[in-house]
Amino acid sequence: MILLVLMGRAVQAQATWKDIRTVEEVCSAYPGQMKAMIEAFNLDLDGLEGVKQAYAIEDIPAACNALLAYYKNGSTSAHLRKELPEVTQKTSSYVDSVMQDIYTFQRVTGQVPRLANGELNWDHNGPEDDIEWAWAMNRHHPVTYLLSGYFDTGNPKYARQIDLLIKDWVIHSWPYPREKSNTAMWRGLEVSFREKVWSRVFFGLINSDYISPATQLLILSSLPEHAHYARNFHGSNNWLTMEMTGLATVATAWPEYKESKKWFDYTLTQMTESLKEQVYPDGTQTELTTHYHRVALSNFYLYYTICKQGGITLPAYFTDQIESMWHYLAWIMRPDGNALLNNDADLDYNQDRIRKVAEEYDHRDWLYIASNGEDGEKPKSQPSVVFPWAGHAISRSSYDRNAHWSFFDIGPWGSGHQHNDMLHLSVSAFGKDFLVDAGRFAYRGEVAKKFRGYAKGSQGHNVVLIDSKGQEPGEKVVNEPLSETHFKVTPEFDYAWNSFEDFIDMEGESKHTRSLFYVRENFWVVVDQIETDRPRKIETLWHWHPRSEVQRMKGNAVASMDEKGNLKVIPVGKTKWNLDLIKGQEIPEIQGWYSKQYNQYEPNVASIYSTQIKSSQAFVWLLVPYESSDPEIKAKLISEDANGIRLKVIDQDKGEWNLDIPFANSQNAKLFFKE
Repeated sequence: MILLVLMGRAVQAQATWKDIRTVEEVCSAYPGQMKAMIEAFNLDLDGLEGVKQAYAIEDIPAACNALLAYYKNGSTSAHLRKELPEVTQKTSSYVDSVMQDIYTFQRVTGQVPRLANGELNWDHNGPEDDIEWAWAMNRHHPVTYLLSGYFDTGNPKYARQIDLLIKDWVIHSWPYPREKSNTAMWRGLEVSFREKVWSRVFFGLINSDYISPATQLLILSSLPEHAHYARNFHGSNNWLTMEMTGLATVATAWPEYKESKKWFDYTLTQMTESLKEQVYPDGTQTELTTHYHRVALSNFYLYYTICKQGGITLPAYFTDQIESMWHYLAWIMRPDGNALLNNDADLDYNQDRIRKVAEEYDHRDWLYIASNGEDGEKPKSQPSVVFPWAGHAISRSSYDRNAHWSFFDIGPWGSGHQHNDMLHLSVSAFGKDFLVDAGRFAYRGEVAKKFRGYAKGSQGHNVVLIDSKGQEPGEKVVNEPLSETHFKVTPEFDYAWNSFEDFIDMEGESKHTRSLFYVRENFWVVVDQIETDRPRKIETLWHWHPRSEVQRMKGNAVASMDEKGNLKVIPVGKTKWNLDLIKGQEIPEIQGWYSKQYNQYEPNVASIYSTQIKSSQAFVWLLVPYESSDPEIKAKLISEDANGIRLKVIDQDKGEWNLDIPFANSQNAKLFFKE
């Protein structure tokens, strides 16, 4: 009989969930949840006397009213409290679409269906049946859009929709599973996002009538469940940082919960240890993917901000490492303001972000880089830089927008989101990309089914395939940095090298060593040494940015053909190469595709040079950027031995360079120039 009564109450409450607005209504509909919510607070704190008195006589509605009055009339979490905008009827077309349950996540737009009782289908995977879409919805991104829309326009309908969405989610989420989950509603990342969104809603709208007392209490009832999940079922690496910032938000924004201090102390221990585990001494996050480096940094930085707002001083190690992580992002930045497109990254724009933190940290060199030399102070070091733990070698001619820039990957595989692309080279000049990484495409759905193997495989990168075999996964994390024998940066040139020898299902032994020599303000030379115990087929891949109109040139060279600003790739030596220009190929295999951002892709040209070798052999490539007319530049291989090559490069307008390019020793890298 009791079970039937409880079931009847649940059905009745569920059927009328939209109408529940007052304290009395929510206490009547969900008495057990409201009682547990009150019990989660430390009622001995100053200001909660009224809550304690009402709870003592089991008057739960009175206790809830007193609790809301405490927050409404108090000054806690002052940084989250906002002045309400003037009421208007202004609208935003995008936010209006959100009002109709039309959401866009990861550039995919879809309308979420509603259940028979009016609740949103929080398990909906979107038009492409991708749970990433459902996870984005459960992070309460729509609530964020509505909150911004309300403060931008002052239109109450946006705030009222927030009330409905959060009320809907909390009621739909019961019962809390109290176990690690991978569902749309209960997964660690989504928990952390909601905690942060709800803090802005609860305090930012505390003085409005648009968020009902019932919804405010539902938030307060669900937060201890969120905190319990974050405390007991969190992940590691980037997941941990996101989940701990969510838990720290709850602990500091609502210190009145009994467990708040324990929650915060736990986050401090976990975040400090995570920083030591996740970030190399040179400031690079161990996944070695710039997108997730930025994710980790944003969460470590957010945690620092949360502590600062709470008057908590972090250990010097913590703050120093955050600064080192910003330093990395500043120094790898392309002249156009974008970060590396490497591993599972998007082409993230960081210029404005770096300009902002440069002021905060008083790093005039970061500001100089981010402003293309217009502000700040020019760094005293060379414009190129190597991060030896990451194995990221950045070459550049200067800091202006038209500068040469390249990224050479000579480091470990990474601890997550990896691609099999060691020794990949990306090249930019004149404010545009020329040689590019394929990007990440998507993790799930139809795009991923088609392109994910290409994105992760060697075939989507500027590397060498041996017998059509790509690279196996490499070393995830290293215990020491690259030695200085791997790189050299001088005023006149940069040099770097590394090797790879673990190819997929390779018979016998084969090893690829790539050396990069950049003559500042002039050109790049790539030397590929193949060591093998038998004849092999060699394929060297150069993938071009989609906007580059690529053509075959004299001597099997390949060049972009833009009106202003181009790059030419020239094979040097007597090797007979077969050259294929492939664009947007799907059969017999995926080749010639580029993804700038998640779920976006387009065809690009892959210039594939192939040849047969009988034994070990070295190949030389000259990469020449030029702004307008094709320069009269030639290269000749003067000598080669077991240690490296000597190359002569002649530009009729500039002069002659003689380059000593070792296969594997920076000390022997030399340049001799005469006009």
